[in-house]
Amino acid sequence: MKVLGYTQAHALDAFSLRLMELPDPIPTGCEVLVEVKAIGLNPIDYKIRSRRSGTGGQPVVLGWDAAGVVRACGNGVTHFKVGDEVFYSGDLNRAGCYASSQLVDERLVALKPENLSFAEAAALPLTSLTAYEMLFEKMRLIGPDRQTVLIIGGAGGVGSQAIQLLKVKTSMTVIATASRPDSKQWVARLGADHVVSHQNFVQEIRALGMQFVDFIFSTTHSGQHWTNMAEIIAPFGEIGLIDDADGLDISLLKRKAVSIHWELMFTKSMFGYLMESQGKILYEVKDLIESGRMRTTANRILNGLTAENLRVGHTMLEQHTNVGKVIVALSPNGQ
Repeated sequence: MKVLGYTQAHALDAFSLRLMELPDPIPTGCEVLVEVKAIGLNPIDYKIRSRRSGTGGQPVVLGWDAAGVVRACGNGVTHFKVGDEVFYSGDLNRAGCYASSQLVDERLVALKPENLSFAEAAALPLTSLTAYEMLFEKMRLIGPDRQTVLIIGGAGGVGSQAIQLLKVKTSMTVIATASRPDSKQWVARLGADHVVSHQNFVQEIRALGMQFVDFIFSTTHSGQHWTNMAEIIAPFGEIGLIDDADGLDISLLKRKAVSIHWELMFTKSMFGYLMESQGKILYEVKDLIESGRMRTTANRILNGLTAENLRVGHTMLEQHTNVGKVIVALSPNGQ
């Protein structure tokens, strides 16, 4: 099989992914072998690239967001068959989807939405799982209460899914941060009730007549926004974090007795904990997509599994210029 891999951790300005040939993997147990049709790019890709090197002469293969076709099944697989069209995120401790084929545990997989192309479906798994687990497993926001939630980074992949999931599953008032005209339009189309700037969200939220917000889901640059988050969060409020926010002064939250949640959607697969729940979440997302209540967040498709396309995609992610998700399609337009 073909993979885009590398051997030594490196920065963007030394980008060195290259096309390689590796033996075709053989599924065992509850593994399925998927022919990858499209790949969703995520910040975790460049973070791993910058700090993980290959071992034992094996390259690092990035990528943990994909859609494709099942080509073989291990003898323990019970939910899929050859020919099924699927989407999934996968396991951070295994080889990723920058490849023509990938092995993945069936518990992490779901049939892809029938009304989406492979490219459109590949935009969804990692961000949907991250947003769902934070909002509904950690914060437990399902219910009729009309409280307020602030999404920091509303136009990114996770923020985009968080807005949609909140609007279809809760009665929450959703406030999202966005600053560029295109990102403001994007989050408004996804259903955000209010759009405020990254830089001045405290003042702008209070101008809307709200002294505090009940929940904050910060998806990016949490360290930069920490003081403002501590100011706008309500007493006994809750803050959810997913980025690598080093050096946060949590004592700022003591006066208001604020709770903090960390979310990493790879924790379940890394520790073998409730892995089947991720397949179930993806089936719920599939139903919401097929019913028209949610939409794909794919917004830029790069055609071809090439080092140049991955360099372009990683540049967009690291420079935070993307709105929604960047996709690499292995076939034209990811059909």
